[in-house]
Amino acid sequence: MDADLQVLGRAVKQAQYRQHRALDSALSEVGTTLAQWDALRAVSRRPGASARELAAVTFQSEQAFGALVGRLATQGLVERRPGHGRRVEHHLTPAGAQTLAAGHRVSDKVLEECFSPLPSADRATLLGLLRQLNDGGPDQLDLQDR
Repeated sequence: MDADLQVLGRAVKQAQYRQHRALDSALSEVGTTLAQWDALRAVSRRPGASARELAAVTFQSEQAFGALVGRLATQGLVERRPGHGRRVEHHLTPAGAQTLAAGHRVSDKVLEECFSPLPSADRATLLGLLRQLNDGGPDQLDLQDR
């Protein structure tokens, strides 16, 4: 049974790896990377969130997210604003919103291709099973649409 679980774990990782490579390659055509687009998506979903909150939902350390959002701010895609106390809030700029929208169009095409071998009913089943596995995790809200 353990070997079956290892095969299952590797198959999930392989699907994720293929999807990430395809997304990263396609997103470069609109001038961004998967990590940058994912950060923009997180900021869009949580305007005013702290770097700590955004790091958690993008599966990054606070330090890595801080460096990434610093580059996004330099590019004029994200704005950092003072919050309560030492808190720094993050917001998309209009340019960031445009990059995010372009990334959504690209990702829609890539994900359609990645999941094309599965009929709609199987996609729904897979999503349900993954939600069941991830139920209660800190990133559960990120399984929702845009």
